[in-house]
Amino acid sequence: MLMIVFLISIAVLLFCIIKIKLNAFVSLLACAYGTGILVLLTYAGGTAPENFSTLSDVSACVTSNFGSTLGSIGIVTGLGVMLGMFMYESGGIDNIVDRVLNLVGPKRSQYAVSVAGFITGIPVFGDVVYIMFAPMLRVLSRKTGYSMAAYGCAISVATTCTFALVLPTAPPLAVAAAMDINVGVFFFYALISAFVGMFFGGIIYGGFINKQDQKAGRTWDFSDLDAELAENEKNAVPHKKMGAAMAMSILLVPIALILVGSFSGFLLTEGPVLTALAFLGDKNVAMTIGVLYAAFISRHYLPRSITEIMTDGADKVGLILLITGAGGAYGGILKACGIADLITGTLQGFHMPVLIMCFVIAQVLRIATGSTTVALTTTAAIVSTSAAASGISPILCAIAVCAGGIGLSLPNDSGFWAISKFFHLNEVDTIRGWTLGGFAAGVSILIFVCLLSLCQGFLPGLA
Repeated sequence: MLMIVFLISIAVLLFCIIKIKLNAFVSLLACAYGTGILVLLTYAGGTAPENFSTLSDVSACVTSNFGSTLGSIGIVTGLGVMLGMFMYESGGIDNIVDRVLNLVGPKRSQYAVSVAGFITGIPVFGDVVYIMFAPMLRVLSRKTGYSMAAYGCAISVATTCTFALVLPTAPPLAVAAAMDINVGVFFFYALISAFVGMFFGGIIYGGFINKQDQKAGRTWDFSDLDAELAENEKNAVPHKKMGAAMAMSILLVPIALILVGSFSGFLLTEGPVLTALAFLGDKNVAMTIGVLYAAFISRHYLPRSITEIMTDGADKVGLILLITGAGGAYGGILKACGIADLITGTLQGFHMPVLIMCFVIAQVLRIATGSTTVALTTTAAIVSTSAAASGISPILCAIAVCAGGIGLSLPNDSGFWAISKFFHLNEVDTIRGWTLGGFAAGVSILIFVCLLSLCQGFLPGLA
């Protein structure tokens, strides 16, 4: 009966998001409360789980899980958006992209595009990256003859890999909090895994798309390109741009602090030095220092005041936090009422390894809801108990969850249409480049994580 409740819940969630276009935040909350009520009716006259037997328990479960999710990621997500805005508005991201393209040359432009998207996707949200890159990539495609669908694959897969796996973006933060893992160690292995996904999904698979299009003699319409570039140039505010190295330091300062704070415990004994490093490496402290550093070094390159940029960043992060918190609340309901245990138990009945189970659940929810954030926050809550008891490192289980949130993006995903619109791709080319490219990236990450699990007894932080 619980499985029927779960299927009804997912169907209603899909109907709300896809059919009636209800906001994902409201849809998730409504489904969380509705699922809890249906479970209570299911347990009527039977034995309900502890602390889940009344309507007040449903309300308390939603509230506590919403609050705990935001408490874990709220500060870092807000600061991460501000960090990205300083890099973007100072012109630093433009110079990073130019530097990478100059290093590899136009013949290997797909490598440069992927790496540039990988870097910029950490502090900047996907749609902004696509807006930034689209005119440049269309110019490159016209000059080099390289497939526009392949360029779309390279940039979108790279950006989504970092969004789903690399801090300080909201989804991996929510996964780390739900699975109670060390953020610094998770960042280290997730960063490497994201790079693996970018390489196989964005570069290798993207190259395959290009060969297909070259063989078929595909051509692309760039008739509107000159007008589009002129409009972008007209709306741009001229100002001195920050250098690429200085812009990269904005990313590296908080990352370095988090890594030092996380790994110092493996190298140092208890004492004031370790305590100080652990404090500085706390994700909230490190990101606060990073934003202060970004504001200080970028102040001479900004077209508007630091206060305006920070305020704008705070405004942008609101809906993201609400959706993430609601995803945590929905996942918390599934866990508290016993549905999560039922799902994992059913999959284990098929003798499915825990890493594959983590990936499959996240992938199914990704397809169903069209949202990486919803899929990851919900899956992390569902599998956290099974992952902890499996004997496989929770760090690797968390990465497998994140990998499941990449790819197989369908038209119920707003990102699908953003990529189609900005890169002037039709639906078929968007599926070829983004939907299947993302899936290739996710599967390659899963394979890589399975290989890491064979060596987890020897690798630092995984034992």
